[in-house]
Amino acid sequence: MSTTLEPLESLAPTLSVRQVLMLERVLAGEPEVVAGASQLDRAVRWVHVAEAADVGVMLSGGEMVLTTGVLLAGDDDKQVEYIRSLHRAEAAAVVLGLGRAFPAPPDVMRRAAERCGLPMVVLHRPFPFAELTEEVQARLVRRKFAAVSMSEAVRTALTGLITAGAPLQHLLDEIVHHSGCPVVVTNLAHRVLATAGERSAVDDVLRDWERIARQAGGSEGDGWIRAELAGRGERWGQIMLCGYRGDTATGRLLADRAAESLVLHRMLGGTSAHTWEEQSAQSLLTDLVSGVVPARQLLPRARAAGLPVNRRTFVPLVVRDGDPAELDRVLRLLGLPGIVAELADGATAVLLSLARDQDAAVLTANFAARLPGTVVAAADPRSAWDDVPAGMREARHVADAIASGVLDLPAVVRLKDVHLRGLIRLLRDDPHVQSFAERELDGLLCDTGSGEGLLAVLRTYLATGRNKSRTAQLHHVSRPALYRRLEAIQGRLGVDLDDFEQAASVHIALLAHDAQQG
Repeated sequence: MSTTLEPLESLAPTLSVRQVLMLERVLAGEPEVVAGASQLDRAVRWVHVAEAADVGVMLSGGEMVLTTGVLLAGDDDKQVEYIRSLHRAEAAAVVLGLGRAFPAPPDVMRRAAERCGLPMVVLHRPFPFAELTEEVQARLVRRKFAAVSMSEAVRTALTGLITAGAPLQHLLDEIVHHSGCPVVVTNLAHRVLATAGERSAVDDVLRDWERIARQAGGSEGDGWIRAELAGRGERWGQIMLCGYRGDTATGRLLADRAAESLVLHRMLGGTSAHTWEEQSAQSLLTDLVSGVVPARQLLPRARAAGLPVNRRTFVPLVVRDGDPAELDRVLRLLGLPGIVAELADGATAVLLSLARDQDAAVLTANFAARLPGTVVAAADPRSAWDDVPAGMREARHVADAIASGVLDLPAVVRLKDVHLRGLIRLLRDDPHVQSFAERELDGLLCDTGSGEGLLAVLRTYLATGRNKSRTAQLHHVSRPALYRRLEAIQGRLGVDLDDFEQAASVHIALLAHDAQQG
C-alpha cells in the first residue's frame, strides 16, 4: 500500500474546462466565458488548434478547440457551421483569440454556441496557442500517468490482501483508504452485503438506503460511483463508492479496480462455508448479541440487509446444533422474514421479524417443528427494536443453560424452562460461585482419572431426580455397580446424597462447574 500518492481528486486523467481556464498561462490571456457557462465541468481530453469550418471531421470528442477565427470572419454561415460542427463532434469547448479577425466576441458564434450548450471562451489579450497546448497536454499526460500509477497501487494492495487470505472487510477498508468515502457492496436486489468507512458516514448512507440505492442505480451524480460484480458470465452484485469527492473518471477507475478484486476474492473463496450474505448477517447479529453497538445504530444496517423493521414483532432465537443454511431454508419455506447467522460453540442466531397481527408463539413452534434433533431457545417477543439486543442475549443465555443437555425439554425452550440451571449460568463468573463449586466437588475434581467418570454418573443421577434405575440404564451398568459408584462419590465428597439439602448443594456446585467449563 503506497502512502506517497497524490490525493485522488488530482489524479483524474482529464481536466475540466473550468480547470483549464484557471491555469496561470490562460489567465494571462484574460479569458471570458461568453456562452455555455453551465457546461464548464466538461472533461477536456485534448487540445486542438483548428480554423476550418468543418473542423468536426478532425475531432473524436472531448477536445478543447483553439482558433483565431481568421477563416470565419465576415461569414455568418461559416461561423454557425463551425459551432455546429464542434457540437456534433462533442468537443469540450471552443476558445477564440480576439484580434484582427474578431476584435470583439462575435455575436453570431456566441448565440450558436449558447443554443448548442457548447462552452465558448474568448481571450481578450494576445496569447500564443502553442503555450496553452503544451501546458494542457503536459498536464494531461502527467495525470494519465498518475491515474495509471494509482490504479496499479490499488490493484497491488488489494491483490496482496487476497493472496494473504484477508477477509472481505479488510479489502473494503483498503478501498476506503484510497477513496475517502463510504463503500457499500450489495446484491442485485440492493440488499447490503458489506460496508466500510467511518461508522457515522456509513449510517448516514444506510439510513434511507432503499431510496438512495435505487436513485443512484441509474446515474453517477453526486459522487455515487458504482461497478458491477460479475464472474463466469453472471452478475451478482455491485460495489458503490458513496459520496466520492474526486473526479468521476478517477472514481470509476477506482471502483473498477475494487470490483475486479472483489470478484477475484469471491471466486478464490468459493469453497468457503460463509458467503458474503452470511457474513453480513453474522456481523449484524453478533453486534446485537454483544450489545457493544447501540441498537439504534444497527437499525440502518438491518433495514439495508432487507429485514423489515417498521411496526414489527421481533422474535430472538438461538438454535443449538443447527445448520445455518438449513435454518435459512426453513425460514424461506415457511415464508418467515428473518436473518440467520452462526455464532460460536455450535450456536446459530435467528432473528424473526413478524407482522404485528401474526402469532409469534405459533410461528416459532412451527419453525422448531421443522428442525428435528435441534434445540431452539427463544426469548419473549420484542415490539421495539431497541429491546432486540436484550432479547438476543436472553435467547443465548437459555441456549447456554441447556448446552450440556437437559431431559424432557419442550420444542421451544424459554427462560422459564431452564430454572436453576439458567440462574447458575448467569452467576457462573462470580468468584464466590466458582469457589463454592471447587470446594463442593474437590474430592472428584482432584482425581483426573476415575473422577471424571464419577462426575458423569453424579451428573446423570442428579439430572434424573436421583432415579437410580434410570441412571443405571443410561450408563449401561447394573444396579449393584451403580450403588458402588454412588458410594464412592459420597465418600470422596463427604456427603449423603439421600439428604435433600446436601444433594441440592452438590447439584448446584455441579451446575456451576459445568457452566464454567462451557
